[in-house]
Amino acid sequence: MRQFCFVMLAAIAVFAPLGSAQSTGPYKVLKSAKVGGEGGWDYIYADVAGRRVYIPRRGGQAASGVQTRLSIYNLDTLEPAGEIAGIGGNGAAVDPKSGHGFTSSKPVSMFDTKTQKLIKTIDVGAAQPDGIYFDPFNQRVYVFSHPTKDATVIDSKTGDVLGKIELGGVPEQGVGDGKGMLYVVMQDAQGSVTAVDVKTMKAVAHYPFGDKGRCNGLALDAKNKVLFAACGSSGNPPAQPAQPMMVILSAKDGKVFTSLPLAGGSDGAAFNPKTKEAFSTHGNGTLTVIKEKSATTFEVEQNLQTMNGARTIAFDSKTGHILTMSQERGPAPQPPPGGGRGGQGAAVPGSFTIVMVGK
Repeated sequence: MRQFCFVMLAAIAVFAPLGSAQSTGPYKVLKSAKVGGEGGWDYIYADVAGRRVYIPRRGGQAASGVQTRLSIYNLDTLEPAGEIAGIGGNGAAVDPKSGHGFTSSKPVSMFDTKTQKLIKTIDVGAAQPDGIYFDPFNQRVYVFSHPTKDATVIDSKTGDVLGKIELGGVPEQGVGDGKGMLYVVMQDAQGSVTAVDVKTMKAVAHYPFGDKGRCNGLALDAKNKVLFAACGSSGNPPAQPAQPMMVILSAKDGKVFTSLPLAGGSDGAAFNPKTKEAFSTHGNGTLTVIKEKSATTFEVEQNLQTMNGARTIAFDSKTGHILTMSQERGPAPQPPPGGGRGGQGAAVPGSFTIVMVGK
């Protein structure tokens, strides 16, 4: 009976937010490509110019036979397009001008997107690379590190380390405005966004969110200077439910316009400037779409079911498609004695899937 109650409560916690917004809307799952392949994974990256999808896969112990590699797919068809052995990490980013790609691994790997060969590895010192962002403004790559609370800055043409930027918090996703400003969302219990002047490589402002925290996703409407910060909790748990929220604020001064409910705990966000829509993907297999009706007015447009575990996101600005990924899992083990959350079920071999969402 205890296990049954736990499962039911978990289901309520996962799906309750769906009732607070429209569950039907313009978006649907267009394609699910079961590409297979074993190993860990974190971020998914869409190279819009090169029409490629990059997914670093982490191998296990030698006895497992699972190798660390960078898996590459066709962005339009999702068919396999290559693989680079030995390159893993959490995320990837590509400079289309130089044709150089980078992975947020330790050390950082720099590769040639045309030959799909490793160029060199880059020492980042004490940093533990996690998130990664390429900024076309100055052809630089920013690699974010949780424990050191900073970003390592790399010249995408040469692979040289240009310095580090202190961010004042635990950094997750970053996004640039194309004019010299970089914004990075913080994962701390009390969330915030740090604004960085990339020309001076200095943080110039911090925008706190108060009781909103555990923020993993950040998107930007560069034209209207609006930030969308996807946060995993709000209020004061356990006294208040840890409702995931999208904090929508001004990139100019940090003024919060509103906060809207998300259908799950986010691990990534994106913005489509053509449709004025922000997207957030969640570990419970949902996608929330938020419509920007004006520069100060917003609403939840849709909550879409994708695939359980599909928590990270990539956006294809050419087609307007959203990409996410996950794998199937077997039954979850029983929760520990005395209550609490149980672990995940074992991954089903060959079930790794890329999901394409669009209108």
